[in-house]
Amino acid sequence: MTDIHDARFGAAGTAEDALAAEAGGAADIGRAAEAGRAPVSGKAVEALETDRAGRTDRTDSTDRTGRTVPTDQSDPAGEAAAEETRPALLSRARDELWRAVDERDELAAARGVFELLDSGLDAEDILLEVIAPVQHKVGVEWAAGRITVAQEHAATAIHDRIIAAMAHRATAKAPDRDHGKRGMTVVVACVEGEWHALPARILAETLRLRGHTVDFLGAQVPTPHLIAHLHRTAPDVVALSSSLPTRLPTAHAAITAIQATGVPVLAGGAAFAPDGRYARLLGADAWAAEAREAADVLGRGLPRPHLDSARLAVEDLPHLIDQEYTMVSRGKRQLVKNTLANLEQRLPAMRSYSETERERTAEDVAHIVDFLAAALYTDDARLFTGFLEWTGDILEARGVPALVLLPGLEHLQEELKDFPRALDCLAQGAAALRGRNRRPTFPGPGTAA
Repeated sequence: MTDIHDARFGAAGTAEDALAAEAGGAADIGRAAEAGRAPVSGKAVEALETDRAGRTDRTDSTDRTGRTVPTDQSDPAGEAAAEETRPALLSRARDELWRAVDERDELAAARGVFELLDSGLDAEDILLEVIAPVQHKVGVEWAAGRITVAQEHAATAIHDRIIAAMAHRATAKAPDRDHGKRGMTVVVACVEGEWHALPARILAETLRLRGHTVDFLGAQVPTPHLIAHLHRTAPDVVALSSSLPTRLPTAHAAITAIQATGVPVLAGGAAFAPDGRYARLLGADAWAAEAREAADVLGRGLPRPHLDSARLAVEDLPHLIDQEYTMVSRGKRQLVKNTLANLEQRLPAMRSYSETERERTAEDVAHIVDFLAAALYTDDARLFTGFLEWTGDILEARGVPALVLLPGLEHLQEELKDFPRALDCLAQGAAALRGRNRRPTFPGPGTAA
């Protein structure tokens, strides 16, 4: 799996972007087309120096004691040049980093990043305006079928190691004590079952650069172990990251358990939706769309929840009383088995599938059931239809019509005929597939970027 984000806390832009992390779940992946590759050069450093010179708005003079003191001298021409040069610098840096990770050239990627860091560009800008957008592009390129799962894993690993190395080079800012502010102690962790750790790592490093003490626990932190850790360390806040909406039930359990210890929860990541609606639904104390916003939220402070705030899931989500979510999630194995058997009867071509093709088809059906269960948990059909739209994009990018998903949905309607909310989700999903725009939606030859 890979992490998809565009400087987002916990994940990238939209939930559909984050879903691209589930590599290999929809269809076979084609090879990326070969293209000319230019080596990472020192031009980015030269542009940065020009940018810094253009943005200089003071010169040095000496006072009567001989000490050097700054004197402001505005340079409108230099400021105008800086406005033009900085975007060009960042764009060039992204292009060079993309070429390096696309070629799996870790040394070139690291050299380009550290040239920027050594030349004066803020580490936070490098994280959020260079590395994060390139990682987002990695996910888009996989989703469009232009790179393989192995290539996206290699790119993610390169970014992860570069960020770890940056942590030992970049200097954190001191807390602004003059204004009564202090650095907070923050535990950054991914929800249990969430393996997409790179967005959380970027958040952790951003918070460290802002002067906070960060305890980064990484991917897939089981909730009981997380709670035990909080009892030992007593942090000021937990930043909880999740990229995939299928983790929302687990995230809900984690949020309520953390709050029961008296520690507030800052939620982030594509699982919580681009507008944070699922973070609010599940009772998180705060939500942030991206790392800088998360840092700003912490800067304003979060009140601690009452120790007696422990609550049941049904108190936040009264619709769970109908047991549809429980029945679908617990019956997943049988639903997948029955759906596969039905598809073999309706689609004779499946009978000649290889073992690998059968496993892929079973994974696809399991994903459909997982997202249906998540939609039932949140009582939001948009979660399910959004997944089907994304899956349709993935299939069509690989030359498979999205309507191939319809027979599976129709069988699930038969299996779940006594579950009205599930039937409504399935009906909306089928309508979305039938009415979708079949024009390619991923950037590529002949399509708009």
